[in-house]
Order: sequence, then C-alpha cells, then structure tokens
Amino acid sequence: MNDPLDTLLSIGLGVGLASACGLRVFLPVLALGLAARFGAVALNPGFAWVATTPALLALAAATLLEIAAYYIPWLDNALDAIATPAAVLAGIIVGASVLVDVPPFLRWSVAIIAGGGAAAAVQASTVLLRLKSSALTGGLGNPVLATVEWVGAVVIALGSLLLPAMGFAVLLAALLILLRRRNHPRPQHP
Repeated sequence: MNDPLDTLLSIGLGVGLASACGLRVFLPVLALGLAARFGAVALNPGFAWVATTPALLALAAATLLEIAAYYIPWLDNALDAIATPAAVLAGIIVGASVLVDVPPFLRWSVAIIAGGGAAAAVQASTVLLRLKSSALTGGLGNPVLATVEWVGAVVIALGSLLLPAMGFAVLLAALLILLRRRNHPRPQHP
C-alpha cells in the first residue's frame, strides 16, 4: 500500500478531477488521460485504457462536441438531464483511476462517495445556475455560463493535476454553495 500522504494526494486529485467533471464531463477525463500518457500521473492498472490513443481521440472528440453543444440555446438545458448522471459516473471513474495500490473496497468507496459526490455537487450547482440564467435572460446569458463552465473545468482539472489538494477546496466550495442555497432559499414573489 502507498504512503498515507500519497493516498491522500491521490484522493485530492480524484476529487478535483471529479469536481471538474461536474462542469464538463469529458474534459477532465481527457486531461487525466493526457497526464497519464505523458507519465505525470499513475493510473490504477484497470484504468490504463484512459491513456490509450483510441480513448484519447474519442475523449477529445467528445470534449469538443460537449463544449460546442452547450452554446446551442435549447440544447444546453436538455444536456443537463444527460450530463448529471454522466458527470457522476465520470467522477467515479476518475476517482477510482488515480487510487493506485489501494484495496478495491477502499478505492471504490472513496470513488463513489467522494468522486461521485463531488461531481454531483458541482453539477447540481451548474444546473441551478443555468435554470436561473434561462429564466432571467431567456437563455441569452447561457453562452456566458457555458464559457465559464468549460474554462472552469480546464482550470480545475489542470489545477488538480498540478496541486492535488485543490480538489478538496473545490469540493468544499461547491458544498458550501449548496448548503447556503438550501438553508437560505430566496423568497418567492407572488
């Protein structure tokens, strides 16, 4: 088993990448695959496929299509219905893929709870924001949100790869936003 500090950093990396999956599903997985391909990140052997040429090409194409689709006014809200479960699944995958030399039960528990949970928290925040933007701007503000989201996914993914502890900070911020919204709902106007 790894040094406990290495395991914590791996968890941070997985949570950070999973958080970025909540913004864009494929971009963080592509970043992870590229980092693994160039030897910057060790992958659990069962996830070595992420760094293969076919996977990287497919992830690159999916990333470009996903980013472009969020600029189509009616499609952006429709994509959120698909993106939510996909983001959670991607969060679990990136979370499990970076936990090397960890017993399977611990790997999958952390991946499901922390990775899936981080992706779900961030995705839920973006869905709420997009719904509000659609209601307030008639969808005209959504391209701005789409840009902020994919740029945020790049920054969080790269930041997580360079500074794995950043993953914990992103998750904490998303959870605080959700808790604040839950505890302080806006009054409804008649």
